[in-house]
Amino acid sequence: MKDAKILLIEGRHTEVPSFAPDLQKKGFEVVIVQSGGEAAKRLDKIAPHLAVVNAASLRSSGVRICQSLNERDAKLPIILIVANGAEVDKDAADAVLSLPFTAQKLVNRIKPLLPSDGKNVIHVGPIRLDVEHRRVKCLSKSSKLTPRLIKLLRILLDHHGEVVERESLFKRVWDTNYTGDTRTLDVHISWLRRAIEIDPNNPRFLKTIRGVGYRLDV
Repeated sequence: MKDAKILLIEGRHTEVPSFAPDLQKKGFEVVIVQSGGEAAKRLDKIAPHLAVVNAASLRSSGVRICQSLNERDAKLPIILIVANGAEVDKDAADAVLSLPFTAQKLVNRIKPLLPSDGKNVIHVGPIRLDVEHRRVKCLSKSSKLTPRLIKLLRILLDHHGEVVERESLFKRVWDTNYTGDTRTLDVHISWLRRAIEIDPNNPRFLKTIRGVGYRLDV
């Protein structure tokens, strides 16, 4: 995405490198704030396309900052940078990087998370499906999807709040009139839950309607 704006939350500890110069050299517009509180207050005004939380420079885990940003904008992609050896929940952000690493590695993580320049991005509630990059983001989770999972999710998004019958889903996703064995659909639903649910065993969004089909509640 051209002219992407990045919110960089970064402290002043000199032993931790600043990533601002490298990101600016790569053509990104970088807005630097020095605390999570400042980031939360200015989030609406800055309107970034992505946030980078350099927790190593803030001497914190960065998890609360990520949570605060997610509460204010569930669609905002977040990359969390932590110190070498730091233990952090991988679901705290869309990507977690441990120092040391190159600036190019950071850029490589940023690009797939940026909004597409095209129109192949679907937003419904907290779910953001980027068809072009085959990636879905829901709350703090970001996952790569197979083409078939994208097709399945698009149907459910188009009919969110409605019960979609198993046979109908199977016919549309697999392009077949045979519905004698739809167990493969159950497997794909399970994979989709892993991609969008914080707890796939207790789904908040993708519900099973026993004996009928599935409903996406967003």
